[in-house]
Amino acid sequence: MQSITVSTLKDFEALKNVPDDELQWLIDNCRHYTIQDGEHLTVQGQQLGGPHFIISGRFTLYIIQNGSRREFATFGAGNVTGYLPFSRGVIATANSQAIGDVELISFPTERIREMIKDHFEITQALVHVMSNRVREFTALQQQNEKMMALGKLSAGLAHELNNPASAIVRDSVSLIEHLRMEPQSFKKVIAIQMDAAQIDAVNNELFRLLALKDRPQLTLKEKTKREDELTNWLDAHNVENSYEVAENFVDFGFGTDNLETFCKSIPENYCSPVFNWISNLLVTERMVEDIQESSRRIADLVSSVKTFTHMDRGFDKQYADIHTGIRNTLTMLGYKLKKGNITFVENYDEALPPVKALIGELNQVWTNLVDNALDAMEPNGKGTLTIKTERDREFVQVTIMDDGPGIPNDIKSRIFDPFFTTKEMGKGTGMGLEVVQRIVNQHNGSIKVRSVPGKTEFIICFPIDG
Repeated sequence: MQSITVSTLKDFEALKNVPDDELQWLIDNCRHYTIQDGEHLTVQGQQLGGPHFIISGRFTLYIIQNGSRREFATFGAGNVTGYLPFSRGVIATANSQAIGDVELISFPTERIREMIKDHFEITQALVHVMSNRVREFTALQQQNEKMMALGKLSAGLAHELNNPASAIVRDSVSLIEHLRMEPQSFKKVIAIQMDAAQIDAVNNELFRLLALKDRPQLTLKEKTKREDELTNWLDAHNVENSYEVAENFVDFGFGTDNLETFCKSIPENYCSPVFNWISNLLVTERMVEDIQESSRRIADLVSSVKTFTHMDRGFDKQYADIHTGIRNTLTMLGYKLKKGNITFVENYDEALPPVKALIGELNQVWTNLVDNALDAMEPNGKGTLTIKTERDREFVQVTIMDDGPGIPNDIKSRIFDPFFTTKEMGKGTGMGLEVVQRIVNQHNGSIKVRSVPGKTEFIICFPIDG
C-alpha cells in the first residue's frame, strides 16, 4: 500500500480546500487498509461505517431486489462514501462490492461527534459531499424511474400506433386497387345522358347526405334489415351489383327515401350506372375517412407523448390545466385499461384554474399512481379506476382510487421507502412511490394513502400557485 500524505488527500475534489493540519489529523485517525476483489464495503440493511476515502480501485453499487441483483452505479478513487456528518442515513440501502483490490482509509464512525466539535473544515467538506450525494442520487433515481415509466408505456404505444398505421397501409393499397377499376365504371358513366339540372340535383343530394355528421348507429340486425330493403328496391329498378351497392349505401345512412329522391332526377334507364357510380364514390370516401381517422389517431398519440414528456417546454414551473396531463397519461396507458377490462370514471372539477407546476414531473406522478392501480386490479380481471379533482381553498386535490385488493397493513408504512416493491422482477424498481413523494414534496404538497380491501385511494394535494 502507498503511504498516505496530505497531498494524497488534496487530490480529492471534496478535500482540496481543507487546511493541511486538518487533513493530517484525519490521516492520523483513519485506518488504512485494502479490500480484496469481490469483498463488500457496505451490505444492504446493515449499519453504515466510515466515512471512507477511496485511494485506488473502485466499487460497484447494487441492490438485491426480489432475489435478483440490480447494479446502478460505480465509484472509485477520489470518492468519499459511507456515513457522513449529520446524515440521517445510518443503514446501508445498497451493497458496495470491490472490483479488483480497493485501497482506502476509514474514519471511525463513533468519533464523528469529535470531528464535528473540533474540526470544522473537514466537517464542512464532508457535509458538502453529503448534499451533493443526495442531489446526484435523487437526479439519478428520478431519471431511472422516468425511463422506467416511459418503458412501461412503450409496448402499449407500439401496439396503439401499429393499429392505425396498419389501417393506413391497408386502406391505401385498397384505394389504389379501387381507383384502377374506375376506368371500367367511367365507360358506363360517360354514356349517361342527363342535363345540367339533373346532374346538379344528383350532386346536391349526394353531398347533402355526405355532409351529415350523425349517421345512424345500427345494430347488426337493423343493418341487415336495411340492406335487404335497399337490395330489393335496387333489384326492382334493375340496378347491377345491388347487394354491394346496398351495403355501401347503408354504411352512409342512405334509405329508400333517399334513393327515391335521386330517382326524381335520373332517367329510368340510367339508374344502374348512376347508383353504381355513387357507390364507387362512397367506397373511395370511406377509405379516405378511414385513412384520416387513422392519421388523426397517430397524431393524437404523438401529441400525447410530446405533452406527456413536456419536450417542447423549459424546466421551470408554468401554469397549465392539470386535466390535460391526466388525460394524456390515460391516453398513454389506454392499452392497459382495455387489456385489464377497466372501467374509468372521471370526476373532474372543470372550474379548477390552471396550476403552476413542473408539468412533466406531475405527469410522472399520474403515470406511477395509475399504473400501480391497474397492476393492483389485474388479478381480478376487471376493475374500476376513479380519478377525482377538486379545489380546497388555495390547493388542488387529486384522488386516484382503485377497487383492487388494497395494501396490507404490515407494508403500508413502507410503500414510500426507496427500493421497496411487492412487484415481481422486471415490473418494478421500488422507486415509483418514492419518486412520487419526492415530486409532490418538490411542489410543496402532500400525499396520503387510505386503503382497505376493495378500495385504495392516493390523495395528492399541492398549491395552485406553485
